[in-house]
Amino acid sequence: MAILDTKGRLFGKINLLDLGAALVILLVIVGIFIFPGTSGSVAQVGTKKAPIEVDLIVRGLNVRDPQQLFKQGFTKGGKTNVIIRNQPYGEIGIKSVQQLERTLTIPQPDGTVKELADPRQNNFSTDFLLTLEGKATITENGPVLGNNKVKIGMPFELEGFNYNFNASVIDIRIGNKQ
Repeated sequence: MAILDTKGRLFGKINLLDLGAALVILLVIVGIFIFPGTSGSVAQVGTKKAPIEVDLIVRGLNVRDPQQLFKQGFTKGGKTNVIIRNQPYGEIGIKSVQQLERTLTIPQPDGTVKELADPRQNNFSTDFLLTLEGKATITENGPVLGNNKVKIGMPFELEGFNYNFNASVIDIRIGNKQ
């Protein structure tokens, strides 16, 4: 009796392709359960968590009553949901909200320009400065919230019970590393 017959069977009973597939499956199972490897991501090695404050500017938000929005949605000590680059980050604390006065640049007869308060009363557009606070992972490339780097100029999407709008990062302050 030959070791390998004309149909590729070992001792006339076991197909070599089936035997190879069974060995590969067995090696994968052994590799997963006996040698599971390290836990965690290599990218997280050597990183630290630190408190972070992010200042956002909201320009031209169309809202009928901004004070009502501040009472219901944005309150000091409250929370808001943040979406960064279409990736939900989760809830982050609101440190402060400051409504900014709408102004216009008015040329003067002597050629100078003055910035004066906007006299229009029926303007449903508002600007405000929002400071968010939370914990960020500090890497060599800067702070990271969730899986997204936080940089000046990038948009944040803010979402809550009765609002959803974009704001732009204008300042980042990092606290002591832990």
